[in-house]
Amino acid sequence: MPTQAKQQNQSISGFEPYKEVKGEEYMGKPMRAHFTKILNKWKQDLMQEVDRTVDHMKDEAANFPDPADRASQEEEFSLELRARDRERKLIKKIDKTLQLIEDEEYGWCESCGVEIGVKRLEARPTADMCVDYQGKASRQVIST
Repeated sequence: MPTQAKQQNQSISGFEPYKEVKGEEYMGKPMRAHFTKILNKWKQDLMQEVDRTVDHMKDEAANFPDPADRASQEEEFSLELRARDRERKLIKKIDKTLQLIEDEEYGWCESCGVEIGVKRLEARPTADMCVDYQGKASRQVIST
């Protein structure tokens, strides 16, 4: 499993997969509530990680006399900040997705308008394209 997928599964773990009721409307109120819960938990976990990073950097900040030690610490902090920047962007995407849920526009491919699907959304709650269009978009990026 790729590292990013492992991190995502760890970040949003602990939820029960949605059990659709026969005849249930796609993205009805219960389904939207399910995804809102997942996204809010994921966002909360990311925010806690940001707080931990700030505390860690405050606690660990030291002016090492040895240039190699200083360089190692600066590299560690740089990697942490890069990870937090990616998470900051993810938090923005989560907020955008929560707004789509509130506007009752969540769960449909923004390219073709078909249902994205519950299982795909549980695997990637911020997905905004169906598997077919996501694959096409990925292939276009690779070929350019």
